[in-house]
Amino acid sequence: MTTATDNIVVGLIGAGGNTRLRHIPGLRDQAGVEIKGVVNRSLESSRRVADEFGIPEVYEDWVELLEDDDIDAVCIGTWPYMHAPLTVESLEEGKHVLVEARMAMNSDEALEMLDASKRAPHLIAQIVPAPHSLEIDSTIINLISEGFIGDLVNVRLQVGTGSDFPNPDLPLHWRHNRDFSGNNIMTMGIWYEAMMRWFGPAATVQALGQTIVKHRMDDGRRRSTSIPDHLDVLMNMEGGGSMNYTVTTVSAFARELDLWVHGTDGVIRVELADPNASNGATYAVSGARRGDGEMSPIEVPEENRGGWRVEEEFINAIRGIEPVTHTNFTDGLKYMQFTDAVSESVKSGDMVRLPL
Repeated sequence: MTTATDNIVVGLIGAGGNTRLRHIPGLRDQAGVEIKGVVNRSLESSRRVADEFGIPEVYEDWVELLEDDDIDAVCIGTWPYMHAPLTVESLEEGKHVLVEARMAMNSDEALEMLDASKRAPHLIAQIVPAPHSLEIDSTIINLISEGFIGDLVNVRLQVGTGSDFPNPDLPLHWRHNRDFSGNNIMTMGIWYEAMMRWFGPAATVQALGQTIVKHRMDDGRRRSTSIPDHLDVLMNMEGGGSMNYTVTTVSAFARELDLWVHGTDGVIRVELADPNASNGATYAVSGARRGDGEMSPIEVPEENRGGWRVEEEFINAIRGIEPVTHTNFTDGLKYMQFTDAVSESVKSGDMVRLPL
């Protein structure tokens, strides 16, 4: 059992943008944490990361890293196609695991990961959480819990991050490749994970997906992609009420975020805040209750404003200081089952019941 005073040695498997931007600095901010080594997609890229961040060791492959008895924990920053095998092997080698979102390629892999974590209950297994709503989660959850909206009637969520007119000249991203991304679609899973924090999971899913841009450029070649770039999902929620969820990257002038929560006694709206706002908030929250003549701003108290503390939570969980709340493997399996249900419904046109 690791104590609060023990040093923790971490190895990095995959060092993409989020690992370099968030995880390396975040881990180094924790007292008594050492990043010993890194293995990336190639030896050359591993050495570049090691040189950039002063990481002392580079490994030939991930097997060599996991066989290093000095390493207590691993941060897995690869694309989703490697998350399940790396996580299962890491846990079997006795390493704590922080794995990048999305959890896996599909819910079968997610279940394998959850089962592996149950076989090693003394090890911490954490998924990098959907960060988008962390700032307002506590405020919204408190409002709902205190009866501000009454019972849920409907959620209308539109996410149009980076949306524009369709452009086949844009490069092929790994998210457009099922071999790397699996059943994950755009940022669908990220916002569904946030909605589960507020309302719990969906009970049924019916989805319509369109792949408007069917080809993208990759190293000078045009390659096909079948992953939807516009998606409409209709859900019945397990706890009552429904949700209409649209995710798009091909709808010009679409709002980056437009979220309405309608209840029997109240309504809440979340949209992007004025970037020039003096309080530095990302989101503007407003609401109204039965009898009000108009929507009014809802204050997000500073003490309730959440933020990114993934690496701190991971290290604290290893040391027994706090449990993992963002995000454990049980919740990860739920959003991967949702992801599979959406993909199945898009293909069949049928309503799919959850859990799978």
